[in-house]
Amino acid sequence: MLYSEGRRLLTALMDAIQIPDSSRRWDCLSLGEVMLRLDPGELRIHTARTFQVWEGGGEYNVARGLRRCFGLRTAIATALADNAVGRLVEDLILQGGVDASLLHWVPYDGVGRTARNGLNFTERGFGLRAAAGCSDRGHTAISLVQSGEFDWDSIFGAQNGSRWFHTGGIFAALSSSTAQVAAEAMDAARRHQTPVSFDLNYRDSLWKSIGGKAKAQEVNRELVRKVDLLLGNEEDFSAMLGVKIPGVGDDFAELPIAGYEHMLREVAAAYPNLKLIASTLRTAHTASRNAWGAIALYQDKIVHFPQLDIEILDRVGGGDSFASGLIYGLLAGKPIEWAVRCGVAHGALAMTTPGDTSMATLSEVERVIKGGSARIAR
Repeated sequence: MLYSEGRRLLTALMDAIQIPDSSRRWDCLSLGEVMLRLDPGELRIHTARTFQVWEGGGEYNVARGLRRCFGLRTAIATALADNAVGRLVEDLILQGGVDASLLHWVPYDGVGRTARNGLNFTERGFGLRAAAGCSDRGHTAISLVQSGEFDWDSIFGAQNGSRWFHTGGIFAALSSSTAQVAAEAMDAARRHQTPVSFDLNYRDSLWKSIGGKAKAQEVNRELVRKVDLLLGNEEDFSAMLGVKIPGVGDDFAELPIAGYEHMLREVAAAYPNLKLIASTLRTAHTASRNAWGAIALYQDKIVHFPQLDIEILDRVGGGDSFASGLIYGLLAGKPIEWAVRCGVAHGALAMTTPGDTSMATLSEVERVIKGGSARIAR
């Protein structure tokens, strides 16, 4: 595939990501909403009588994966309404080992007129029945956050500091103020030489009542200009940035690598601040069997991990676990090829267990990276 000389020069100027040393308080800080997920297991939401609860959120899941699987020091900047549900979510966060010292408690008025905690009902799907979600997250505590409520210069400054900052398009979609807070946090991170990652994470349900894809693109195009690592999937780049992938239909049944390479270079040319762009590659043959891989552009080099057929128990959080595996590889100083492979392996393992968050171990990830089998380990 041919590209203009000007575009080749633009992508060739992509700098390497500079990782701060480990003297900072956290290895990764995430900004986003943490909801209570209610999981009906093998049943449907509308037929279930009991639910398993988990905590989850697109940005939070990355911090939790880095903590529980990879053993890094992570924190979440978020807010919860101060009631029993909020305290349950806090307890789940603490069980996950994520530092909750930046959690803001918002007074609860007794019924949730002013602030509440988000609920996310998710069924896993099976075979021809796709996974489905029904969220109940309007007027949540974190969606009401305003500029200035977090002291970002103190958070990223010498008295604290983080080696990485992560947020994403889900948080930015919660309200007009959350997009402003995300921008404010990114600016502070950059002032303190903290790499910034952003997962586009398009959700039609979050944007359809506030302007749809046009509004999503308006908001996210501005935020992406402040980012070092941009993450997405087969739908995100077109929905959130308006960048089409040649050869890809609306059903995403075929994911041509040449089209993805073209898309990655288009994004790199449009946003010269970006240092690394990565996309997962998922083809859902059924809810239970997916093809799963990834492609990335780093320093004008395409890194491609071909799709493998994998079995799915619960697909939610697979992309977040890809992000945490990739970020772990970067923080650990691994080659980019290893980091992308780590993301693919961690995402695949995360989808073999229930809940949004990873239950994988580092040794399991390393075994998958090396091509190990699923024979019993004992």
